[in-house]
Amino acid sequence: MKQANVLLDKGAVISEIDKRIYGSFIEHMGRAVYGGIYEPDHEGADEQGFRKDVISLVSQLQVPIIRYPGGNMLSAYNWEDGVGPKHERPRKLELAWRVIETNQVGTNEFADFAGKVGSEVMMAVNLGTRGIDAARNLVEYCNHPGGSYWSDLRRTHGYERPHQIKTWCLGNEMDGHWQIGQKTAEEYGRLAAETGKAMKQVDPSIELVSCGSSGSGMPTFPEWEAVTLDHTYGIADYVSLHQYFGNRDNDSQNYLASTMELEHFIHTVISVCDYLKAKKRSKKTMMLSFDEWNVWYHSNEQDQKLEPWQTAPPQLEDRYNMEDALLVGGILITFLRHADRIKMACLAQLVNVIAPIVTENGGGSWKQTIYYPYMHASVFGRGVSLQVIVSSPKFDTKDFTDVPYTDTAVVWNEGKEEVTIFALNRHLEEDVLMTFSMKDFPGYEVNEHLVLEHDDLKAANSMREERVKPHNNGQWSFQRTELEVKVNKASWNVIRLKRSV
Repeated sequence: MKQANVLLDKGAVISEIDKRIYGSFIEHMGRAVYGGIYEPDHEGADEQGFRKDVISLVSQLQVPIIRYPGGNMLSAYNWEDGVGPKHERPRKLELAWRVIETNQVGTNEFADFAGKVGSEVMMAVNLGTRGIDAARNLVEYCNHPGGSYWSDLRRTHGYERPHQIKTWCLGNEMDGHWQIGQKTAEEYGRLAAETGKAMKQVDPSIELVSCGSSGSGMPTFPEWEAVTLDHTYGIADYVSLHQYFGNRDNDSQNYLASTMELEHFIHTVISVCDYLKAKKRSKKTMMLSFDEWNVWYHSNEQDQKLEPWQTAPPQLEDRYNMEDALLVGGILITFLRHADRIKMACLAQLVNVIAPIVTENGGGSWKQTIYYPYMHASVFGRGVSLQVIVSSPKFDTKDFTDVPYTDTAVVWNEGKEEVTIFALNRHLEEDVLMTFSMKDFPGYEVNEHLVLEHDDLKAANSMREERVKPHNNGQWSFQRTELEVKVNKASWNVIRLKRSV
């Protein structure tokens, strides 16, 4: 059996973990909204039409923030279409995904949904077909108490109190050729800066996210960040990152190593941000919002066959397997290791559309494989992220060299006197015996060792059968100051320790 050693030091704190690192995303596309969170004719719907089974599953995830309403659809969206009496709301051609948008769910309804699941809203404004005026009006509608046109309009719509939305995205993927109203870096930077300035005039307390590259493979990356942040550095508080992964070549070992690419992406964006900080002689450190990330490739072929202009068709409905859950775990570990700079992140998306939760129209709901590492990190990963020194065997793949067998993040919650170890073995054939030096944590004992694993990496869950789910039969031993944990091949592990004396 391979061996790895991990040294923990409770004084080596990377950062307090911002809980918003466990955020998610709902876009008006596919069945994310209609048939997902909202289905008024469902027997389990509440008085507003939201599915109570979905509310329960989302609540278990403890999602702290949800990005809304897009996504690509944002760049041609008129927010005014989604407020006011429902019978007066227009049915529109939604151009990004070529569907019919009924606008039966809009700003107010989504704010209500977020409240039902204990989340904040990360609101996004349209910088594709619109700009300063629509954005500042939306801030006024959502956040101003009253006594002005847009805030009083909200009150006539039945919302006396403002929503007090704190976090706002300045557009979406504006570097992409697929984006309606695509901008050059200079065009976007100027528009975003002026829009953000007007929005903060309405409500100086809000935080703004400047739109970063649509992915590390974009031909304009990282020049896009350098140019746009030159304009937005003073007004924005975060820059966004988006990245999706897929195993299109059916090379599972290479696929699980792709978090190495994620590391490079994060380091590059941080470098650009810090260059701008130096260039502008600023005292502010730009933080990162990884507000779109997930596995996305299973549904690509199916989506090409969909007829346009349907209402809530089954778009981007990936069915995730065991190896996808392992990669999601690896991504979450990577975020925790960068908790000093990544302050928000949104698993895209939350229900039906490349999501951990799936529903049947008029029927039940169930958890995909990726639900579990996401839930484990969100529920147990609150506290400070610790810098760990790891000695692990390594391997090479088609695209990556010196890939550690094991990937690890450690979270210490001093108030609750808890330590949580997240450990991923990304090797497909070799178990690893991991030894953790716990000398800084006397009196701590293992409370549980959760393991997510399956002999078949392609095993997936369905409404009828949950083939992939965690068990609590992990193998470990604790002697004096050394914790030994057997981390099985291709497995996700959560080792929870609690102070007993």
